[in-house]
Amino acid sequence: MAEKIPEKFLPIGTVVTLKGADKRVMILSYLIFPTGEKEAKKMYDYGACSFPEGVVDSKVGIGFNHTDIEKIDHMGLKEDDEFKKLNDLLGKYGEDIKTEFKKTFEEK
Repeated sequence: MAEKIPEKFLPIGTVVTLKGADKRVMILSYLIFPTGEKEAKKMYDYGACSFPEGVVDSKVGIGFNHTDIEKIDHMGLKEDDEFKKLNDLLGKYGEDIKTEFKKTFEEK
């Protein structure tokens, strides 16, 4: 039976396997806006680096959405008051931020 992926957002430091990927990634940030030309109008739930190598090149990052997660390999620190506060805020306002971000690009 497949593991149930908890509601987003997962803690920083969580290591996941993405659907269709051969390499695991570690979550480093939330709600990222890539600056590359191909992805300039996108926003992702998470920013990550390859695992176990980490950040090899500061110009190369991985953006993905919560729905892209196939498996959680290691859960980051979630039993922490600071994380719980941030997670509550992300849960309340994360989708609103993404919606407003999309509107900004649709208006241009």
